[in-house]
Amino acid sequence: MAVHVVRFGDTLWKISSMYGVPIQTIIAINGLTSTFIIPGLALYIPDNMLPNRTYKIKSGDVIWKLAQQFHIGPSTIIQANPGIDPNRLRIGQNITIPSPLKLAIRTLGFMMPSTISANVSTLNSLANELTYLAVVAYSITNEGWAFNLMDDSAIVSRSWQLNIKPLLVVQNVAHGDFSAELVGQVLENPTRRKNLTESLVNLARQRRFSGVSIDFEFIPPAKRQDFILFLRELKTALGSLILHVNLPSKTADIPTNRIIGAYDYAAIARIADIVAVMTMDYGYAGGPPDPISPINWMEQVIQYSLTQIPHTKMQIALPLYGHDKIVPSNRTTMLPVLAAQNQAISTGAPIQFNNISKAPWYRYWHEGMEHVVWFEDIRSYIEMYKLVDLYQLAGTTYWELSFPAPQNWAYLKNNITVVKR
Repeated sequence: MAVHVVRFGDTLWKISSMYGVPIQTIIAINGLTSTFIIPGLALYIPDNMLPNRTYKIKSGDVIWKLAQQFHIGPSTIIQANPGIDPNRLRIGQNITIPSPLKLAIRTLGFMMPSTISANVSTLNSLANELTYLAVVAYSITNEGWAFNLMDDSAIVSRSWQLNIKPLLVVQNVAHGDFSAELVGQVLENPTRRKNLTESLVNLARQRRFSGVSIDFEFIPPAKRQDFILFLRELKTALGSLILHVNLPSKTADIPTNRIIGAYDYAAIARIADIVAVMTMDYGYAGGPPDPISPINWMEQVIQYSLTQIPHTKMQIALPLYGHDKIVPSNRTTMLPVLAAQNQAISTGAPIQFNNISKAPWYRYWHEGMEHVVWFEDIRSYIEMYKLVDLYQLAGTTYWELSFPAPQNWAYLKNNITVVKR
């Protein structure tokens, strides 16, 4: 795997010759719309090199044992880590290990049903890269009844045909936005909780889902224990069906906080089959220009989460979108990462890369207004997958599959084994 960051004077012809990869392959794998490129653009270049694994040195580790574990020669490990003393490995030190043993993870992609043909086409193209499909098409009434918002039958059917397990995603959405009041009044009432549990189980079974994914956001902190009661009741009723729970990111437990206070990570992890920590929107819509998922923040979230959640149950979220913000109002437009990349090219804006957050960004002007765009590219995705490997997490989730992200999917296909079970 190679990543080429475009410099002044580079052309696709020059890059093609350098790596021995056809121009059309580079264009396709990076989602380019023409042969025009700009400085700072990160291009994913396929090659025949072994995938790189990321490993944290533990007590008792020595090079020859690691070589056996990862099915590679000791000299290959030493060459991949210039500067390390192979006779004095430091506990806690991170090293890179080229290995034929790929990282194996369970992936989940969120999909909001829209145009059936487009949804099915997306599923067809990503069939081998998804373990689960989370169908975002359900909300709840004031009385706790879960209900369907849009037709998802074709997506669920196609998902099974492609060996992707579909999950019913239920949200506390009212009038187009998450409602703390709605979910609070349902969770606090035993009868309404019972209605919600029964209707979710019935819908999941009737509509042929393999389980339920809970995405309740802004639950009032006072309903923290009610949420646990609901999840326990739901898991009991689901039986062998999967219970997947999405949680807002945090680096400490603050029970009174209006955004994260209601989510008792440890208690939820004891109930759920899979827990997805939503490591996105550090840079949020309406806020100042910031990276969506800065790697340094993501690692802090992971480190805290693992004190509460078993690593074998935990997924982290990878955004397939960026934010285009008008400065100084911070009016925000969400756009797919591919659109963000190609907008930089079309405007001629050189792409910068922040080495602390490991995220790309650029600045351009339109109609006299300054725009700052943070997004993801192959470099930031590689860093995120390194964290999954380093902390041996269960896998990843992606918001949202309608957002094209060819670099991410190409990297996943070439370097990672997606577990189907």
